Amino acid sequence: MKKILVLCTGNSCRSQIAEGYLKHYAGDRAEVYSAGIEAHGINPRAIAVMREDGIDISAHTSDVMDRYLGVGFDYVITVCDNARERCPYFPSSAQQLHHNFPDPAKAQGTEEEIMQEFRRVRDMIKAYCESFVGENLK
Repeated sequence: MKKILVLCTGNSCRSQIAEGYLKHYAGDRAEVYSAGIEAHGINPRAIAVMREDGIDISAHTSDVMDRYLGVGFDYVITVCDNARERCPYFPSSAQQLHHNFPDPAKAQGTEEEIMQEFRRVRDMIKAYCESFVGENLK
């Protein structure tokens, strides 16, 4: 079984969404974790947009990457440039992948406009995760 770690800055939105989709698409073919350079707690809007797509991430925890330093990951995926820059080397033999997704937590406007940005980013992450699983977890 493959082990996957998704890294982001605060482990509150993008990495949590990716963890949810990777678990969904990989099923029992992978153990999936997410962490951040810092732990900001899970953004309630991330929980809401995932719930809209039928995936419950409300029980996820917001963790700091140091918690997983001893785990032998097969893949470490950074989902924001900040995490990649601040963690250019994760001490493991894992294959490191990177895709910079916009930070929906920085969206401004009305609540509906902010939620639309969360949905847009969610859909980008969903497509990436589905593709990743199809290419790497056959």
